[in-house]
Amino acid sequence: MLKEFKEFAMKGNVVDLAVGVIIGGAFNKIVSSLVNDIVMPIIGVLTGGVNFTYLNTTLKVAEGAKPAVTLNYGQFIQNIVDFLIIAFSIFVVVKTLNKFRREKAEEVTPAEPPTPPADIQLLTEIRDLLKKQDITN
Repeated sequence: MLKEFKEFAMKGNVVDLAVGVIIGGAFNKIVSSLVNDIVMPIIGVLTGGVNFTYLNTTLKVAEGAKPAVTLNYGQFIQNIVDFLIIAFSIFVVVKTLNKFRREKAEEVTPAEPPTPPADIQLLTEIRDLLKKQDITN
């Protein structure tokens, strides 16, 4: 059973998936920083200094030790911006990869078949002339 688990864990797909998850986590941090530190402040300036993270509506006021119940739509807006940037980034990466694959496939076009020997070419020409005469007669 341990041997089977080792074979399963070392298969290419599982290792590729693990690498993808790790890189995805790192990519998530980069995109979150991009959104939080660059995009949202610019949007905040364009909207008059509004910080979307703290936008909310109070549904129920705090009572004693119970905290207020709020609808945090600003955080939702920020998550949508995060998603759009991640989706666009992935789109650009996939589009670039597909472009490279197409270019590589075009470079590997099969070579033209070698020209047949002179006697075969002559026989082919004779055949074509005979066919042409049969059609016109």
